[in-house]
Amino acid sequence: MNLNQRSSGVLLHITSLPGPHGMGDFGPDAYRFVDWLQSAGQSVWQLLPTTPIGPGDSPYQGVSAFAGSQWMVALEPLIAKGWLAQPDVPAFSGTSINYGEVTPWREQQLRAAAKGFFANGSAADKKAFAAWCDAQKSWLDDYVLFMAIRSPLNGQPWWTWEDGLKKREPKAIAKARKDYADEIAFWQFVQWQFDVQAGALKAYANERGVNLMGDLPIFVAHDSADCWSRPDLYYLDDDFQTTVVAGCPPDDLGPLGQRWGNPLYRWDKMAAENYAWWTARVKRALSQADVFRIDHFRGFAGYYEIPASSPDARQGQWLKGPGMPLFDAIRKALGPLPIVAEDLGFITDDVNELRDGCGFPGMKILQFAFGAEGDHEFLPHMWPKTSVAYTGTHDNDTVRGWWNQAKPRERAFVGSYLACGEHDIHWAMIRACANSVANMAVYPLQDVLGLGTEHRMNVPGILGGNWGWRFRWDMLGHEPARVLGLITAASGRGPFELLKLPA
Repeated sequence: MNLNQRSSGVLLHITSLPGPHGMGDFGPDAYRFVDWLQSAGQSVWQLLPTTPIGPGDSPYQGVSAFAGSQWMVALEPLIAKGWLAQPDVPAFSGTSINYGEVTPWREQQLRAAAKGFFANGSAADKKAFAAWCDAQKSWLDDYVLFMAIRSPLNGQPWWTWEDGLKKREPKAIAKARKDYADEIAFWQFVQWQFDVQAGALKAYANERGVNLMGDLPIFVAHDSADCWSRPDLYYLDDDFQTTVVAGCPPDDLGPLGQRWGNPLYRWDKMAAENYAWWTARVKRALSQADVFRIDHFRGFAGYYEIPASSPDARQGQWLKGPGMPLFDAIRKALGPLPIVAEDLGFITDDVNELRDGCGFPGMKILQFAFGAEGDHEFLPHMWPKTSVAYTGTHDNDTVRGWWNQAKPRERAFVGSYLACGEHDIHWAMIRACANSVANMAVYPLQDVLGLGTEHRMNVPGILGGNWGWRFRWDMLGHEPARVLGLITAASGRGPFELLKLPA
């Protein structure tokens, strides 16, 4: 995807799609949404991370930086193949995800499908499965063994496993691969189907002029296959406990800062291997998306190190990140990198220099623009072309929710700047992003639909109650796509024919 051309799109995670099986997935509703994007003149569908979810159902704390979320594997293709019988579906909610109810049921169906595949799959399908496993073995073998060991241990962290397994002693690993062969095969099957279905959706979208935009968290979880398989790449002690962790320092929004708890990379060790792990990770991301956003990009210029013993982020220090050599190594191996840099928060000159040196566009959030004066960097007349403009992100309130909670001064400012009010604030913000010089503009679906706070996707710093929002098809109707299409066409981001101007 050419990030220097004008384009626009919608932010919606796969799990937020409708569907009969408790949460959105790669099933028919994903294809229907591509058709809706095309009808609205959109050329980008931005997702959140599609890796496995972690604590609090977050897609930013998964057990693998390479694997796909098993919960996004649609059941319809498995039924069509004859591997899975038509299941009895519980009465799941159509507007939110109850992960505690949905995921055990979906895992049961995946296990039944795997059993059906291994018992009755065609020779061609089994050959394709074996070839895929061989092609992905560099990350797959460790991931599936990690998951296979975890399953009978009820997900206990890897550093609590018996010594031979947590230390990856060859004899223990060989024995585990034999003992857990059936469980390993199940996880291989799930990942194969994730890739097959994700690839089919991407092909369908690309054929209709829609590019998929992925999301790459900068850090990995401590309890992950990545950390277990290469503990030498992280700051861990002899017991595999973190000595320092990631986060960000106190600011106006939080006097304690944010202690994320992710292990920090040994950048010196990664550099000694010419950043091979990162190159493999980016290569994997680019196989699934046309462009992707790197979360917390500033951490590559300088990152905040917190002692693991500290309960919050008040103690910590800024340290130098890998900088340009990392991206030079990746670019040399993979070619041009279609990356968007998430450059929000505490941004210093070295972050701007790294972003611009890489040629990556940064992000501009319109909701952030009205707390100061007319020269604020997030006001549209201040944006550079090399930007991705957002009304808000998954971490923000919806535009309507923001308006309802904004200070009177902010409301007056935005009302004057955009000539809008309570009833059209969402379209006014979308129009401002679309009409700006920013090369790309992205709007959460909630903003396209003019929805309130109750439809918010995530509240940062709150564990639980996030990541569960879903839309219903009756919310879309005809009008949102029509109006979005008109704005997109008039701003030079989509087919001009959508305006249907008289001759």
